[in-house]
Amino acid sequence: MSLKRSRSAWAALLPRRTLAFRLSAAYSLAGLTLVILATASLYIVLRTELERSTELFLADKVNVLRTMLRERPDDEEALREEIQLESEARRYQRFYIRLVDDRGVPIMTTPGMAEKLDLAEIASRTRAGRSIAMAGRNDRPFRVTSATVAVGMPPTHSDTVQIAVDISQEEELLARYRLWFWGILLATSFLFPLVGYRIARHGIRPVEEIAATARRITSTNLRERIGPEGYPSELASLAGTFNEMLERLEGSFERISRFSADIAHDLRTPVNNIRGEAEVALARSRTVDEYRDVLESSLEEAVRLSELIGNLLFLARAESPLTELHRENSNIGELLTTVRDYYEASATDAGISLLVNDGAEPLNAEIDRSLMLRAVSNLVSNAIAHTPPGGTVTLAAANEAAAIRIEVSDTGAGIPAEALPRVFDRFFRVDPSRSKTSGGTGLGLAIVQSILTLHGGSAEITSQLGRGTRVTLRMPAFVTR
Repeated sequence: MSLKRSRSAWAALLPRRTLAFRLSAAYSLAGLTLVILATASLYIVLRTELERSTELFLADKVNVLRTMLRERPDDEEALREEIQLESEARRYQRFYIRLVDDRGVPIMTTPGMAEKLDLAEIASRTRAGRSIAMAGRNDRPFRVTSATVAVGMPPTHSDTVQIAVDISQEEELLARYRLWFWGILLATSFLFPLVGYRIARHGIRPVEEIAATARRITSTNLRERIGPEGYPSELASLAGTFNEMLERLEGSFERISRFSADIAHDLRTPVNNIRGEAEVALARSRTVDEYRDVLESSLEEAVRLSELIGNLLFLARAESPLTELHRENSNIGELLTTVRDYYEASATDAGISLLVNDGAEPLNAEIDRSLMLRAVSNLVSNAIAHTPPGGTVTLAAANEAAAIRIEVSDTGAGIPAEALPRVFDRFFRVDPSRSKTSGGTGLGLAIVQSILTLHGGSAEITSQLGRGTRVTLRMPAFVTR
């Protein structure tokens, strides 16, 4: 706990870094790292190649002297030219050679070698076949090697060759390179943050525009949209998703507004009816029959109000993520028959034929039977209410691959095409009047859709004016034959 508190305290003390700062810092660090790696790699390669070139030069000189002493040991003129004269002809990368016999007595030495180098140190430090770096008398850098060579053919004795190469030019080149390296590093240390910050600011400008649009959005202003034109593909996708979210929010707010207005009206109407009838009944003395009529009318309004509240509570529970279905293996044909038997008397009184077509084979599915009974019952009730005498209401069920299809169709008046997209909205009535006979509460189809959503399915409706309506329920289910 103390560690968490200390981190929180530091987080509160440290300033919040902007996205532009973080991006520019990342660009700067990445750029500086790349420059350091590139220049360091080039420096290492250059130093390695210079050392390799010097080593090859020393090996070449040793090989030339070895060949001369083996094949022409008495040609002093050639030896003098190789040891004493060739070095003087070179302006850059001077080299010095000393030839010593097997007793340690110098045979031939490049002029000026003793003034430039400590010959005793060369003899003590060098080993045959290996080169070392050594400082001269004036702190000039040298590369020194020695080798034992056989004299004569066949060999009569062995001499020692000591060679030193002035590598001050190489060291000066490397020093200039290091100076350029630090200059480039210093310049990029100032340049990269500036360039990175400008790039970051330009890159997050669309994000700032999206944020500005989001700040203008309120519950009363949901029509703002972000134009994705000119944005990078990632931000264009974000803008599109943001616009889709705004459209959903706008639709939700509109539905909530309509829902609030509708529920206020539908709750107020029965309450006002009950209050008005009570006030009229109490205005003067009434007979027993008149009081009974008032009570019966108030009871009807109370029942209607109770049903409305019950439907609203059901919709609220259905939309809760904690709602669980009590699935059981149910015979769809028996379910449709149960609904038909319940509404058969009402259909007969209305002069309507109520039929069930569940196929030749039994169809079973894992469903919440009580909820599905309610959904089908709502559809049948609507169909009977909107079908004229002599019409037919048909209930059918079928298996579609891994889905169950239930259809309720009628030969009623039908629904206008412009009203079909809204028939599943709460409190929506095709008939604009709100009478109990024609309008109902407008929650029946909304409840049907909620039940199908709980089952992971969907509800669809098709209709033609004067020819009837068909509602199709589809839901995934485990189906057995």
